[in-house]
Amino acid sequence: MQNLYDILVGSEASERPRVCIETPLGQSFSYGDLDDHSARLANLLASCGVVPCDRVAVQVEKSPHAVFLYLACLRAGAIYLPINTAYTREETAYFLDDARPKAMVCPPDRWEEISGLCRDRDIPQLFTLSLAGGGTLIEQSRVLPPTFQTATVSENDVAAILYSSGTTGKPKGAMLTHRNLASNTATLVQAWGFTAADVLLHALPIFHVHGLFVALHCAMMSRSRLLFLTPFDAAQICSLLPRASVFMGVPTYYIRLLALPQFDMQACQRMRLFISGSAPLLTETFEQFQRRTGHTILERYGLTETIMNTSNPLEGPRLPGSVGLPLPGVEVRIAGQDDQAITAGAVGEIQVRGPNVFSGYWQRPELSTACFTPDGFFRTGDLGRIDAQGYVSIVGRSKDLIISGGYNVYPKEVEDCLDRLEGVQESAVIGMPHPDFGEAVMAIIVPRPGMAVDAEAIKPQLRSTLANYKIPKMVVLTGELPRNAMGKVQKNRLREAFLPVWQELVEGGEK
Repeated sequence: MQNLYDILVGSEASERPRVCIETPLGQSFSYGDLDDHSARLANLLASCGVVPCDRVAVQVEKSPHAVFLYLACLRAGAIYLPINTAYTREETAYFLDDARPKAMVCPPDRWEEISGLCRDRDIPQLFTLSLAGGGTLIEQSRVLPPTFQTATVSENDVAAILYSSGTTGKPKGAMLTHRNLASNTATLVQAWGFTAADVLLHALPIFHVHGLFVALHCAMMSRSRLLFLTPFDAAQICSLLPRASVFMGVPTYYIRLLALPQFDMQACQRMRLFISGSAPLLTETFEQFQRRTGHTILERYGLTETIMNTSNPLEGPRLPGSVGLPLPGVEVRIAGQDDQAITAGAVGEIQVRGPNVFSGYWQRPELSTACFTPDGFFRTGDLGRIDAQGYVSIVGRSKDLIISGGYNVYPKEVEDCLDRLEGVQESAVIGMPHPDFGEAVMAIIVPRPGMAVDAEAIKPQLRSTLANYKIPKMVVLTGELPRNAMGKVQKNRLREAFLPVWQELVEGGEK
Protein backbone atom coordinates (compact mmCIF):
# COMPACT_ATOMS: atom_id res chain seq x y z
CA MET A 1 0.00 0.00 0.00
CA GLN A 2 0.96 3.68 -0.17
CA ASN A 3 2.93 5.16 2.65
CA LEU A 4 0.51 7.23 4.76
CA TYR A 5 2.64 10.28 3.95
CA ASP A 6 1.80 10.05 0.24
CA ILE A 7 -1.90 9.85 1.07
CA LEU A 8 -1.83 12.86 3.38
CA VAL A 9 0.44 15.23 1.45
CA GLY A 10 0.73 13.82 -2.06
CA SER A 11 3.17 14.79 -4.78
CA GLU A 12 1.02 16.34 -7.51
CA ALA A 13 2.51 19.63 -8.70
CA SER A 14 -0.93 21.24 -8.86
CA GLU A 15 -1.41 20.76 -5.10
CA ARG A 16 1.92 22.19 -3.94
CA PRO A 17 0.80 25.86 -3.89
CA ARG A 18 -2.34 25.09 -1.86
CA VAL A 19 -2.10 26.47 1.69
CA CYS A 20 -2.17 23.78 4.37
CA ILE A 21 -1.28 25.46 7.68
CA GLU A 22 -1.80 29.04 8.88
CA THR A 23 -0.84 30.32 12.33
CA PRO A 24 -2.05 33.37 14.29
CA LEU A 25 1.46 34.82 13.88
CA GLY A 26 0.90 35.17 10.15
CA GLN A 27 2.92 32.13 9.11
CA SER A 28 1.62 30.19 6.12
CA PHE A 29 2.82 26.82 4.87
CA SER A 30 1.69 25.20 1.61
CA TYR A 31 1.49 21.51 0.87
CA GLY A 32 4.69 22.05 -1.09
CA ASP A 33 6.32 23.48 2.03
CA LEU A 34 5.27 20.40 3.97
CA ASP A 35 6.86 18.22 1.31
CA ASP A 36 10.14 20.19 1.37
CA HIS A 37 10.46 20.56 5.15
CA SER A 38 9.55 16.94 5.87
CA ALA A 39 12.06 15.78 3.24
CA ARG A 40 14.89 17.68 4.93
CA LEU A 41 13.94 16.24 8.31
CA ALA A 42 13.65 12.71 6.87
CA ASN A 43 17.12 13.12 5.40
CA LEU A 44 18.41 14.20 8.80
CA LEU A 45 16.87 11.18 10.53
CA ALA A 46 18.30 8.84 7.91
CA SER A 47 21.77 10.43 8.16
CA CYS A 48 21.71 9.74 11.91
CA GLY A 49 21.03 6.04 11.38
CA VAL A 50 17.25 5.99 11.77
CA VAL A 51 15.93 3.16 9.60
CA PRO A 52 12.41 1.82 9.04
CA CYS A 53 10.78 0.52 12.24
CA ASP A 54 13.07 2.54 14.51
CA ARG A 55 11.15 4.59 17.06
CA VAL A 56 11.46 8.38 17.18
CA ALA A 57 10.21 9.87 20.48
CA VAL A 58 8.85 13.41 20.23
CA GLN A 59 8.01 15.56 23.25
CA VAL A 60 7.64 19.09 21.91
CA GLU A 61 5.09 21.88 21.87
CA LYS A 62 2.52 22.03 19.10
CA SER A 63 3.84 23.88 16.06
CA PRO A 64 3.95 23.56 12.26
CA HIS A 65 7.50 22.21 12.54
CA ALA A 66 6.26 19.47 14.88
CA VAL A 67 3.88 18.46 12.07
CA PHE A 68 6.79 18.43 9.61
CA LEU A 69 8.65 16.10 11.97
CA TYR A 70 5.70 13.72 12.19
CA LEU A 71 5.50 13.59 8.40
CA ALA A 72 9.27 13.05 8.18
CA CYS A 73 8.97 9.99 10.41
CA LEU A 74 6.30 8.57 8.10
CA ARG A 75 8.48 9.23 5.05
CA ALA A 76 11.48 7.54 6.65
CA GLY A 77 9.41 4.51 7.63
CA ALA A 78 10.18 5.24 11.30
CA ILE A 79 7.63 4.77 14.08
CA TYR A 80 6.42 8.07 15.51
CA LEU A 81 6.13 8.15 19.31
CA PRO A 82 4.43 11.35 20.59
CA ILE A 83 4.78 12.11 24.31
CA ASN A 84 2.62 14.57 26.22
CA THR A 85 4.65 17.69 27.03
CA ALA A 86 3.07 17.80 30.51
CA TYR A 87 4.74 14.54 31.53
CA THR A 88 7.38 14.75 34.21
CA ARG A 89 10.90 13.36 34.02
CA GLU A 90 9.83 10.17 35.77
CA GLU A 91 6.89 9.63 33.44
CA THR A 92 8.99 10.33 30.34
CA ALA A 93 11.66 7.89 31.52
CA TYR A 94 9.12 5.08 31.51
CA PHE A 95 8.24 5.62 27.84
CA LEU A 96 11.89 5.72 26.83
CA ASP A 97 12.61 2.53 28.77
CA ASP A 98 9.72 0.77 27.10
CA ALA A 99 10.00 2.01 23.51
CA ARG A 100 13.82 2.26 23.25
CA PRO A 101 13.76 4.93 20.52
CA LYS A 102 16.67 5.54 18.19
CA ALA A 103 16.15 9.31 18.41
CA MET A 104 14.43 11.81 20.70
CA VAL A 105 13.27 15.40 20.12
CA CYS A 106 12.58 17.76 23.02
CA PRO A 107 12.26 21.52 23.66
CA PRO A 108 15.57 23.41 24.08
CA ASP A 109 14.77 24.28 27.70
CA ARG A 110 14.53 20.56 28.58
CA TRP A 111 17.71 19.52 26.80
CA GLU A 112 19.78 19.03 29.93
CA GLU A 113 17.08 16.99 31.65
CA ILE A 114 16.26 14.82 28.62
CA SER A 115 19.90 14.36 27.60
CA GLY A 116 20.50 12.65 30.92
CA LEU A 117 17.61 10.28 30.28
CA CYS A 118 18.91 9.51 26.78
CA ARG A 119 22.47 9.00 27.96
CA ASP A 120 21.37 6.56 30.66
CA ARG A 121 19.41 4.55 28.06
CA ASP A 122 21.94 4.66 25.21
CA ILE A 123 19.60 6.63 22.97
CA PRO A 124 22.09 7.88 20.38
CA GLN A 125 20.38 10.97 18.98
CA LEU A 126 18.79 13.91 20.78
CA PHE A 127 17.53 16.98 18.93
CA THR A 128 15.76 20.10 20.13
CA LEU A 129 12.77 21.87 18.60
CA SER A 130 11.26 25.09 19.97
CA LEU A 131 7.74 26.42 19.65
CA ALA A 132 8.99 29.04 17.20
CA GLY A 133 10.69 26.45 14.98
CA GLY A 134 14.22 26.84 16.27
CA GLY A 135 16.55 24.25 17.75
CA THR A 136 19.13 21.77 16.56
CA LEU A 137 16.59 19.73 14.59
CA ILE A 138 15.86 22.60 12.21
CA GLU A 139 19.40 23.97 12.19
CA GLN A 140 20.92 20.64 11.13
CA SER A 141 18.24 19.88 8.56
CA ARG A 142 18.32 23.28 6.85
CA VAL A 143 21.30 22.38 4.64
CA LEU A 144 19.89 19.01 3.55
CA PRO A 145 18.05 18.34 0.26
CA PRO A 146 14.30 19.12 0.04
CA THR A 147 13.67 15.77 -1.64
CA PHE A 148 13.45 12.30 -0.13
CA GLN A 149 12.47 8.89 -1.47
CA THR A 150 9.53 7.99 0.76
CA ALA A 151 9.91 4.55 2.29
CA THR A 152 7.85 1.71 0.87
CA VAL A 153 5.59 0.17 3.49
CA SER A 154 3.17 -2.70 3.84
CA GLU A 155 -0.30 -2.20 5.29
CA ASN A 156 0.78 -3.86 8.53
CA ASP A 157 3.87 -1.72 9.08
CA VAL A 158 3.56 0.35 12.25
CA ALA A 159 3.33 4.11 11.68
CA ALA A 160 2.97 5.25 15.29
CA ILE A 161 2.89 4.04 18.87
CA LEU A 162 0.60 5.86 21.27
CA TYR A 163 0.58 4.90 24.91
CA SER A 164 -2.64 3.88 26.61
CA SER A 165 -3.24 2.26 29.97
CA GLY A 166 -5.68 0.50 32.23
CA THR A 167 -6.12 0.85 35.95
CA THR A 168 -4.05 -2.20 36.82
CA GLY A 169 -0.68 -1.61 35.23
CA LYS A 170 1.82 0.62 33.51
CA PRO A 171 0.99 2.42 30.23
CA LYS A 172 1.17 0.21 27.14
CA GLY A 173 2.01 1.21 23.60
CA ALA A 174 -0.75 0.78 21.03
CA MET A 175 0.77 0.05 17.61
CA LEU A 176 -1.16 1.81 14.83
CA THR A 177 -0.35 0.79 11.27
CA HIS A 178 -0.35 2.73 8.02
CA ARG A 179 -3.51 0.84 7.08
CA ASN A 180 -5.25 1.64 10.39
CA LEU A 181 -4.65 5.36 9.99
CA ALA A 182 -5.27 5.62 6.24
CA SER A 183 -8.50 3.64 6.26
CA ASN A 184 -9.97 5.45 9.24
CA THR A 185 -9.11 8.88 7.86
CA ALA A 186 -10.70 8.06 4.49
CA THR A 187 -13.85 6.93 6.30
CA LEU A 188 -14.03 10.11 8.39
CA VAL A 189 -13.43 12.42 5.43
CA GLN A 190 -16.44 10.87 3.70
CA ALA A 191 -18.61 10.59 6.82
CA TRP A 192 -18.06 14.21 7.83
CA GLY A 193 -18.13 15.68 4.32
CA PHE A 194 -14.63 17.14 4.22
CA THR A 195 -13.60 18.87 0.97
CA ALA A 196 -10.75 21.09 -0.17
CA ALA A 197 -13.03 24.08 0.50
CA ASP A 198 -13.04 23.42 4.26
CA VAL A 199 -11.04 25.35 6.85
CA LEU A 200 -10.46 23.41 10.07
CA LEU A 201 -9.92 25.44 13.23
CA HIS A 202 -7.34 23.23 14.96
CA ALA A 203 -7.07 23.94 18.70
CA LEU A 204 -6.23 20.44 19.95
CA PRO A 205 -2.84 19.15 21.10
CA ILE A 206 -1.09 16.82 18.65
CA PHE A 207 0.26 14.17 20.98
CA HIS A 208 -2.89 12.04 20.95
CA VAL A 209 -5.42 10.54 18.54
CA HIS A 210 -7.92 13.40 18.45
CA GLY A 211 -5.62 16.23 17.41
CA LEU A 212 -3.13 14.21 15.38
CA PHE A 213 -4.93 11.37 13.65
CA VAL A 214 -8.47 12.78 13.44
CA ALA A 215 -8.20 16.54 13.01
CA LEU A 216 -4.86 16.80 11.20
CA HIS A 217 -5.42 13.78 8.98
CA CYS A 218 -8.93 14.77 7.89
CA ALA A 219 -7.75 18.20 6.80
CA MET A 220 -4.71 16.91 4.94
CA MET A 221 -6.39 14.01 3.18
CA SER A 222 -9.09 16.37 1.87
CA ARG A 223 -6.42 19.01 1.01
CA SER A 224 -8.21 21.60 3.12
CA ARG A 225 -6.69 24.35 5.24
CA LEU A 226 -5.80 24.38 8.95
CA LEU A 227 -5.93 27.39 11.24
CA PHE A 228 -3.32 26.04 13.65
CA LEU A 229 -3.65 27.34 17.20
CA THR A 230 -1.86 26.74 20.49
CA PRO A 231 -2.66 26.89 23.31
CA PHE A 232 -6.47 26.79 23.56
CA ASP A 233 -7.96 30.23 24.07
CA ALA A 234 -11.76 30.48 23.94
CA ALA A 235 -11.81 34.17 22.98
CA GLN A 236 -9.32 33.56 20.15
CA ILE A 237 -11.35 30.60 18.91
CA CYS A 238 -14.49 32.71 18.88
CA SER A 239 -12.78 35.49 16.93
CA LEU A 240 -11.56 33.03 14.27
CA LEU A 241 -14.79 31.11 13.74
CA PRO A 242 -15.86 33.45 10.88
CA ARG A 243 -12.81 32.21 8.94
CA ALA A 244 -13.45 28.51 9.57
CA SER A 245 -15.96 25.85 8.55
CA VAL A 246 -15.14 22.96 10.94
CA PHE A 247 -14.13 22.83 14.61
CA MET A 248 -13.14 19.80 16.68
CA GLY A 249 -12.91 19.93 20.44
CA VAL A 250 -13.28 18.15 23.74
CA PRO A 251 -16.37 18.96 25.85
CA THR A 252 -14.35 21.36 28.00
CA TYR A 253 -13.74 23.53 24.93
CA TYR A 254 -17.46 23.84 24.27
CA ILE A 255 -18.18 24.66 27.91
CA ARG A 256 -15.63 27.48 27.80
CA LEU A 257 -16.97 28.83 24.51
CA LEU A 258 -20.49 28.92 25.95
CA ALA A 259 -19.18 31.02 28.83
CA LEU A 260 -18.39 33.85 26.35
CA PRO A 261 -21.20 36.35 25.73
CA GLN A 262 -19.92 36.95 22.17
CA PHE A 263 -20.29 33.26 21.28
CA ASP A 264 -23.62 33.23 19.45
CA MET A 265 -25.32 32.50 16.14
CA GLN A 266 -23.57 35.37 14.39
CA ALA A 267 -20.12 34.12 15.42
CA CYS A 268 -20.96 30.66 14.04
CA GLN A 269 -22.89 31.61 10.93
CA ARG A 270 -20.16 30.45 8.49
CA MET A 271 -19.50 27.18 10.31
CA ARG A 272 -20.80 23.93 8.89
CA LEU A 273 -19.76 21.43 11.57
CA PHE A 274 -18.79 21.19 15.25
CA ILE A 275 -17.42 17.82 16.41
CA SER A 276 -16.88 16.67 19.99
CA GLY A 277 -14.97 13.73 21.39
CA SER A 278 -12.36 12.36 23.82
CA ALA A 279 -14.83 12.56 26.73
CA PRO A 280 -18.61 12.33 27.21
CA LEU A 281 -20.57 15.43 26.20
CA LEU A 282 -23.22 16.36 28.75
CA THR A 283 -26.76 16.63 27.41
CA GLU A 284 -26.98 20.04 29.08
CA THR A 285 -23.98 21.27 27.05
CA PHE A 286 -25.38 19.73 23.86
CA GLU A 287 -28.74 21.50 24.28
CA GLN A 288 -27.30 24.82 25.43
CA PHE A 289 -24.96 24.87 22.42
CA GLN A 290 -27.87 24.18 20.08
CA ARG A 291 -29.91 27.04 21.54
CA ARG A 292 -27.05 29.54 21.47
CA THR A 293 -25.62 28.82 18.03
CA GLY A 294 -28.27 27.02 16.00
CA HIS A 295 -25.74 24.21 15.44
CA THR A 296 -26.00 20.64 16.68
CA ILE A 297 -22.72 19.20 17.94
CA LEU A 298 -21.72 15.92 16.28
CA GLU A 299 -20.42 13.53 18.95
CA ARG A 300 -18.34 10.49 18.07
CA TYR A 301 -16.51 7.67 19.85
CA GLY A 302 -12.96 6.50 19.49
CA LEU A 303 -10.06 4.98 21.39
CA THR A 304 -6.29 5.10 21.20
CA GLU A 305 -6.35 1.50 19.98
CA THR A 306 -9.04 1.94 17.33
CA ILE A 307 -9.04 5.62 16.33
CA MET A 308 -12.72 6.33 15.46
CA ASN A 309 -15.47 3.72 15.78
CA THR A 310 -18.82 5.51 15.68
CA SER A 311 -20.23 8.91 14.79
CA ASN A 312 -23.51 10.71 14.82
CA PRO A 313 -24.50 11.33 11.19
CA LEU A 314 -23.65 14.38 9.14
CA GLU A 315 -27.13 14.17 7.65
CA GLY A 316 -29.69 12.79 10.05
CA PRO A 317 -30.50 12.91 13.77
CA ARG A 318 -27.65 13.64 16.16
CA LEU A 319 -28.84 12.34 19.48
CA PRO A 320 -27.74 13.88 22.79
CA GLY A 321 -26.06 11.30 25.01
CA SER A 322 -25.26 9.07 22.04
CA VAL A 323 -22.00 8.63 20.14
CA GLY A 324 -23.91 7.70 17.01
CA LEU A 325 -23.79 4.85 14.54
CA PRO A 326 -20.90 2.52 13.65
CA LEU A 327 -18.77 4.06 10.91
CA PRO A 328 -18.76 2.35 7.50
CA GLY A 329 -16.50 -0.70 7.58
CA VAL A 330 -16.41 -0.77 11.39
CA GLU A 331 -18.32 -3.47 13.26
CA VAL A 332 -19.54 -2.61 16.75
CA ARG A 333 -21.33 -5.00 19.06
CA ILE A 334 -22.45 -5.08 22.68
CA ALA A 335 -21.30 -8.34 24.21
CA GLY A 336 -21.91 -10.27 27.39
CA GLN A 337 -19.29 -12.04 29.47
CA ASP A 338 -19.24 -14.85 26.92
CA ASP A 339 -18.20 -12.40 24.14
CA GLN A 340 -21.50 -13.00 22.35
CA ALA A 341 -23.72 -10.17 21.11
CA ILE A 342 -26.64 -9.35 23.37
CA THR A 343 -30.05 -7.93 22.56
CA ALA A 344 -30.66 -4.32 21.55
CA GLY A 345 -30.94 -2.00 24.53
CA ALA A 346 -29.07 -4.27 26.94
CA VAL A 347 -25.86 -3.05 28.57
CA GLY A 348 -22.61 -4.90 27.93
CA GLU A 349 -19.05 -4.40 26.79
CA ILE A 350 -18.49 -2.46 23.57
CA GLN A 351 -16.43 -4.57 21.17
CA VAL A 352 -15.04 -3.40 17.84
CA ARG A 353 -13.69 -5.03 14.69
CA GLY A 354 -12.43 -3.40 11.49
CA PRO A 355 -9.43 -2.04 9.55
CA ASN A 356 -9.15 0.79 12.10
CA VAL A 357 -8.30 -1.55 14.99
CA PHE A 358 -4.67 -1.56 16.07
CA SER A 359 -2.27 -4.48 15.60
CA GLY A 360 -1.49 -4.96 19.29
CA TYR A 361 0.54 -3.58 22.18
CA TRP A 362 4.25 -2.92 21.82
CA GLN A 363 6.26 -5.84 23.26
CA ARG A 364 3.18 -7.23 25.04
CA PRO A 365 2.18 -10.29 22.97
CA GLU A 366 0.18 -11.95 25.74
CA LEU A 367 -1.80 -8.80 26.45
CA SER A 368 -2.30 -8.23 22.72
CA THR A 369 -3.85 -11.67 22.40
CA ALA A 370 -6.01 -11.32 25.51
CA CYS A 371 -7.60 -8.05 24.40
CA PHE A 372 -9.16 -9.68 21.33
CA THR A 373 -12.03 -12.14 21.26
CA PRO A 374 -11.62 -15.45 19.41
CA ASP A 375 -13.49 -13.99 16.42
CA GLY A 376 -11.30 -10.88 16.26
CA PHE A 377 -13.24 -8.18 18.11
CA PHE A 378 -11.28 -5.77 20.32
CA ARG A 379 -12.49 -5.65 23.91
CA THR A 380 -12.73 -1.91 24.63
CA GLY A 381 -13.51 -2.22 28.34
CA ASP A 382 -16.25 0.39 27.87
CA LEU A 383 -19.82 -0.43 28.79
CA GLY A 384 -22.60 0.61 26.45
CA ARG A 385 -25.83 -0.19 24.67
CA ILE A 386 -27.13 -0.04 21.10
CA ASP A 387 -30.74 1.03 20.57
CA ALA A 388 -33.17 -0.29 17.98
CA GLN A 389 -32.02 2.36 15.47
CA GLY A 390 -28.38 1.31 15.85
CA TYR A 391 -27.21 4.31 17.89
CA VAL A 392 -24.50 3.54 20.44
CA SER A 393 -24.48 5.04 23.94
CA ILE A 394 -21.66 4.69 26.47
CA VAL A 395 -22.90 4.12 30.01
CA GLY A 396 -19.66 3.58 31.90
CA ARG A 397 -16.06 2.47 31.84
CA SER A 398 -15.30 -0.88 33.32
CA LYS A 399 -11.67 0.11 33.92
CA ASP A 400 -12.55 3.21 36.00
CA LEU A 401 -10.73 5.46 33.57
CA ILE A 402 -11.09 9.17 34.41
CA ILE A 403 -11.28 11.60 31.48
CA SER A 404 -10.52 15.14 32.63
CA GLY A 405 -10.66 17.87 30.02
CA GLY A 406 -10.21 15.25 27.31
CA TYR A 407 -7.09 13.73 28.92
CA ASN A 408 -6.99 10.22 30.31
CA VAL A 409 -6.18 9.77 33.98
CA TYR A 410 -5.58 6.22 35.14
CA PRO A 411 -6.39 5.86 38.87
CA LYS A 412 -3.80 3.16 39.50
CA GLU A 413 -0.98 5.43 38.37
CA VAL A 414 -2.05 8.20 40.76
CA GLU A 415 -2.66 5.69 43.55
CA ASP A 416 0.84 4.29 43.15
CA CYS A 417 2.29 7.78 43.65
CA LEU A 418 0.09 8.46 46.65
CA ASP A 419 0.93 5.15 48.29
CA ARG A 420 4.63 6.00 48.17
CA LEU A 421 4.17 9.13 50.27
CA GLU A 422 5.15 9.10 53.93
CA GLY A 423 2.24 8.36 56.21
CA VAL A 424 -0.04 6.92 53.53
CA GLN A 425 -1.23 3.38 54.12
CA GLU A 426 -3.41 3.11 51.02
CA SER A 427 -5.39 5.25 48.64
CA ALA A 428 -8.23 5.20 46.16
CA VAL A 429 -8.60 7.62 43.25
CA ILE A 430 -11.97 8.31 41.65
CA GLY A 431 -13.42 10.61 39.02
CA MET A 432 -16.00 13.16 40.12
CA PRO A 433 -18.24 15.42 37.99
CA HIS A 434 -16.74 18.80 37.14
CA PRO A 435 -18.53 21.65 35.31
CA ASP A 436 -15.49 22.59 33.25
CA PHE A 437 -13.42 19.44 32.77
CA GLY A 438 -16.27 16.90 32.67
CA GLU A 439 -14.51 14.89 35.34
CA ALA A 440 -11.79 15.69 37.85
CA VAL A 441 -9.62 13.63 40.14
CA MET A 442 -10.42 13.04 43.81
CA ALA A 443 -8.19 11.05 46.15
CA ILE A 444 -9.24 9.25 49.32
CA ILE A 445 -6.35 8.38 51.65
CA VAL A 446 -6.09 6.06 54.62
CA PRO A 447 -3.23 7.23 56.88
CA ARG A 448 -0.91 4.77 58.57
CA PRO A 449 -1.87 4.06 62.18
CA GLY A 450 -0.45 6.63 64.52
CA MET A 451 0.77 8.93 61.73
CA ALA A 452 -0.63 12.32 60.82
CA VAL A 453 -1.19 13.18 57.17
CA ASP A 454 -1.84 16.73 55.98
CA ALA A 455 -4.33 16.44 53.09
CA GLU A 456 -3.44 19.89 51.74
CA ALA A 457 0.24 19.00 51.59
CA ILE A 458 -0.41 15.99 49.33
CA LYS A 459 -0.92 17.88 46.07
CA PRO A 460 2.41 19.76 46.09
CA GLN A 461 4.23 16.49 46.73
CA LEU A 462 2.79 15.00 43.52
CA ARG A 463 3.84 17.81 41.19
CA SER A 464 7.30 16.38 40.53
CA THR A 465 5.98 12.99 39.45
CA LEU A 466 2.59 13.63 37.81
CA ALA A 467 1.29 15.90 35.08
CA ASN A 468 -0.94 18.66 36.44
CA TYR A 469 -4.21 17.23 35.11
CA LYS A 470 -3.59 14.00 37.06
CA ILE A 471 -3.16 15.74 40.42
CA PRO A 472 -6.27 15.42 42.63
CA LYS A 473 -8.46 18.50 42.91
CA MET A 474 -9.41 17.26 46.36
CA VAL A 475 -7.74 14.96 48.89
CA VAL A 476 -9.73 13.61 51.84
CA LEU A 477 -8.76 11.31 54.70
CA THR A 478 -10.72 8.30 55.89
CA GLY A 479 -10.28 5.45 58.37
CA GLU A 480 -10.79 2.65 55.85
CA LEU A 481 -11.84 1.98 52.27
CA PRO A 482 -15.07 0.03 51.56
CA ARG A 483 -14.46 -3.40 50.06
CA ASN A 484 -16.52 -6.24 48.69
CA ALA A 485 -16.24 -9.88 49.71
CA MET A 486 -13.27 -10.34 47.35
CA GLY A 487 -11.38 -7.45 48.94
CA LYS A 488 -11.80 -5.09 45.98
CA VAL A 489 -12.29 -1.42 46.82
CA GLN A 490 -15.86 -0.37 46.02
CA LYS A 491 -15.30 2.93 44.27
CA ASN A 492 -19.00 3.39 43.61
CA ARG A 493 -19.54 3.66 47.36
CA LEU A 494 -16.73 6.18 47.64
CA ARG A 495 -18.30 8.34 44.95
CA GLU A 496 -21.63 8.28 46.74
CA ALA A 497 -20.11 8.96 50.17
CA PHE A 498 -17.95 11.90 49.13
CA LEU A 499 -20.22 13.52 46.53
CA PRO A 500 -21.64 16.10 48.97
CA VAL A 501 -18.22 17.36 50.07
CA TRP A 502 -17.06 17.36 46.44
CA GLN A 503 -20.07 19.43 45.38
CA GLU A 504 -19.27 21.97 48.08
CA LEU A 505 -15.77 22.29 46.63
CA VAL A 506 -16.99 22.76 43.06
CA GLU A 507 -19.76 25.16 44.00
CA GLY A 508 -17.19 27.13 45.95
CA GLY A 509 -15.39 27.90 42.71
CA GLU A 510 -12.64 25.27 42.64
CA LYS A 511 -11.34 24.87 39.07
